[in-house]
Amino acid sequence: MKTPLTASSRTDCKEQPLLFQDLGSRQVEADFSGGTLSSDGGVLLLRQVDASLGLTHSLAQCFSDVRQQVYVDHSVQQLLAQRLYGLTLGYEDLNDHERLRLDPLLAAACDKRDPLGEDRFNPAHRGVALAGMSTLNRLELSNNKNTRAHKLAHKPEQMEACLLQIGVRCLPKYAEEIVVDLDAMGHRLHGMQEGRHFRAYYDEYCYLPLYVFVGDIPLWAQLRAGDKDGADGVVAALEKIVAAIRKRCRRARIMVRGDSGFCREEILAWCERQTPVVYYCLGLARNSVLVERLGPALANAQGRWCLSGAANVREFAEFEYQTVRSWSRARRVIGKAEVTAQGRNPRFVVTNLPAKGFKDDEDKGRFAPAPLYEELYCARGEMENMLKQQVLDLRADRMSTHYLASNQLRLWLAAFAYLLLERMRTWGLAGTELARATAGSVRLKLLKVASQVRVSVRRVYVQLSSAYPLQALFRVCHRRLMALAPASG
Repeated sequence: MKTPLTASSRTDCKEQPLLFQDLGSRQVEADFSGGTLSSDGGVLLLRQVDASLGLTHSLAQCFSDVRQQVYVDHSVQQLLAQRLYGLTLGYEDLNDHERLRLDPLLAAACDKRDPLGEDRFNPAHRGVALAGMSTLNRLELSNNKNTRAHKLAHKPEQMEACLLQIGVRCLPKYAEEIVVDLDAMGHRLHGMQEGRHFRAYYDEYCYLPLYVFVGDIPLWAQLRAGDKDGADGVVAALEKIVAAIRKRCRRARIMVRGDSGFCREEILAWCERQTPVVYYCLGLARNSVLVERLGPALANAQGRWCLSGAANVREFAEFEYQTVRSWSRARRVIGKAEVTAQGRNPRFVVTNLPAKGFKDDEDKGRFAPAPLYEELYCARGEMENMLKQQVLDLRADRMSTHYLASNQLRLWLAAFAYLLLERMRTWGLAGTELARATAGSVRLKLLKVASQVRVSVRRVYVQLSSAYPLQALFRVCHRRLMALAPASG
């Protein structure tokens, strides 16, 4: 007969203690028999952010569930909460949940009314409140109809719309200007996944997902096969994104910003056809004609650099330019003529922003060549920092399932996890030392709090570590998040 898998059966067995260097005359020993302890006391804050966003509730509506509910221990919303909270807490590997399923605090955050798992239907699962690796894996492989037990399925169109709708809801309603940042990033692959292709730029087999952000807020995360062009699918994405933004921010001017990988006629022409027009500021790959047009500015910069001895000298110029075949019309181009110790470094940007600005009293000179390049275009580098957080802190590049659809689901989950942390910064940490902290820093300083959990009939009592150094900040964040109204529905 199989021994039931319970918390006590995992912790009560006698294991060899871990021995450390003696402390004077005392031995120092450790083991894993602490019982109902958690290293993630801040997960309760995540739960409040989730409740205010209505994130996991909305996500659960994007799944079809044909399981016999009378035998279901874990609802789709609870499974999604467990996976999302795990990602934000740094547990990107599903194997981690074989131990995390014993965490009563994570169970309480996932709305498990029985956080100790004592009342589960199957005796073999009593004492374990949360789902294990296999159940979560079935959730991620839900759209693979070849699996033996195909009971769950996510709806890609609804998942895509869910990220866009929740993200747009976070934008200020009366914003005057919205800058939409585009970027593509290679996610390296180490197996034979669907859609893998070799890209010489990365010198690796990879996927090429498309990301769209407004400030710190992710609006779009589309997984694309590695052989796609960097601008593939951008117009279709912009049609949905711009429509959603205009529905939310009716007065806002919309500006699209990206590197030269997005400088394509179909994108430029689409922006120009919109009513009102969508403005763009996109990098333009240099060629011999552009460098020749920038020649006088480069010569001036070279002369100034030789005379001044400065580390670098810049000059800017603007002119009308049209390609021989690909562009339908001439467009405004800004050229940066830079000279450094390494040589000349000409760069170019194409834009439809008016040189005189939108309002003479406010924007005069804002879109002149130098400020347009240095202050507006170069600010797109902030989006690269957002992508680094997605990859380094939330492991958005973990594309280890075979199927493109399930890897796309993982990419969406990483984007939603980032949105949780971004809202925590905005709602709970504004004006504090963590207001601009990375996702990893917020996790380390605010979520990783040692705690002891006691469950009784009337309450779940969580005792946070008395030695936690950021108690005042934790209280500030808690007070602000508790003041938020829960999402409707």
